[in-house]
Amino acid sequence: MTPLDLAGYLIAGLMTAVALWRMPAALRGDEADRRRRALWGCYAGFAAALWTKTRVVRIGLNDSPVTDLSVLIKHYTATVAILAILSYIVAIYGQYADEGDIPRHVRFARLIQQVAAKASVATLVLLTVLFFTVVDRSVPSDRFVADHAGQWGATLYMSVFYLYLGAASAVCAYQWALATASATLRLLRIGLGMMTFAMFIGVGYTVSRTLFLWVSVIDEPSESFALRFDEITEASQLVLFAFFAVGASVPALGNVRRRAKLWRAQVRLHALWYELMTAFPDQPFDPPASLVRELTRFGTPADLRIDRWAADIADAVEKLRHYAPGTLLDAAREAAGETAAATAGPERTGPLTDAYWIKAALVAHGDGAAPGEATAVGTQHATDQDGEVAWLVRVAAAYRTVTAEQARQILESAGSAESSGPVESSGSADSSGSADSSGAPQPSGTAAAKEQTA
Repeated sequence: MTPLDLAGYLIAGLMTAVALWRMPAALRGDEADRRRRALWGCYAGFAAALWTKTRVVRIGLNDSPVTDLSVLIKHYTATVAILAILSYIVAIYGQYADEGDIPRHVRFARLIQQVAAKASVATLVLLTVLFFTVVDRSVPSDRFVADHAGQWGATLYMSVFYLYLGAASAVCAYQWALATASATLRLLRIGLGMMTFAMFIGVGYTVSRTLFLWVSVIDEPSESFALRFDEITEASQLVLFAFFAVGASVPALGNVRRRAKLWRAQVRLHALWYELMTAFPDQPFDPPASLVRELTRFGTPADLRIDRWAADIADAVEKLRHYAPGTLLDAAREAAGETAAATAGPERTGPLTDAYWIKAALVAHGDGAAPGEATAVGTQHATDQDGEVAWLVRVAAAYRTVTAEQARQILESAGSAESSGPVESSGSADSSGSADSSGAPQPSGTAAAKEQTA
């Protein structure tokens, strides 16, 4: 196997991976969202075309009852992929208000919309007719362009396809170059720049190959020169697809990072959420399940699930306030301070306070304590959803370190303090937590709310 053959397998695998990665988003899109489906159709079509160019598939199809079948299938799938990418271009750049002057790139996109489908159908029909009539297929070929150099039938056939491919590449290069110049997001600008570069390679690829074929009709080249030219241009096309696949994926890296953060947040919050939902099974939309089961509920987006869990935890804490002794917050705060001092971790005081309070309140609830008036709990300082989740992640991490024995001791300490008399300012607001009608266990300082989920 030559290095070029190996590279062909790698690029085909890369494009297939991108198509599989983007497939769920395309399938979930509603009827009004044509962009994701069009872009996915482009990935899938080019992935199929690239696999027909790999050595094993190419030779197998070319030696089939339909000689050189891989060439026809490759051009069919590539034509469909090109139509998909042109549809994507139209969906992205063809939308503009009708009032006032319409930008040139929008007018251009609308023109493409009018001719793209018709041009694709015409290309497919013409390719089929030429393939079965004028192309010399008496002997199966391995490298179609090199093997048919100098033959006018194959030259005409390939010229039709290269005209369609080159025009589409030029359209994409033009639109993406404009978009790159106006992009404000760094990842988007990098991705568009790579895709623009890929399309310029595509234009050069089609022009050079078309010229080579027509010159070969006039002056037939040597077999070695034709093969060398074919290998060089094939290598450039593999570079094209590498830049296209990576460039199309770069803008989505921001979403990948956010999804990874949400996934980690789910892993860290699950134990706390699960115990609270087990204590109050009527609280969640669905009965609480294991971590693996929750992570594989693909019908619910991760960000929505995290929002639900945060709301579930806050609502469960609100219910626990009716079962906790009035002095439990002070007892939890005192125990957290002692633990933090012993472990040289004063920054853990706030999360530990909430964790101790929740665990001890759960013990009281589990012991059958009679519900009463709501007692004090830590004040919420988070300014947005990310800040709230960041704090809950810290509370959940502290919660995993609290044993049932520690929680019971804190509960007993709170009961003893309550029986000996009222504790002053148990529910007063201060920098480390206070009574709050919202009931959500939240940070004892604004700095904690600013921490990232990760």
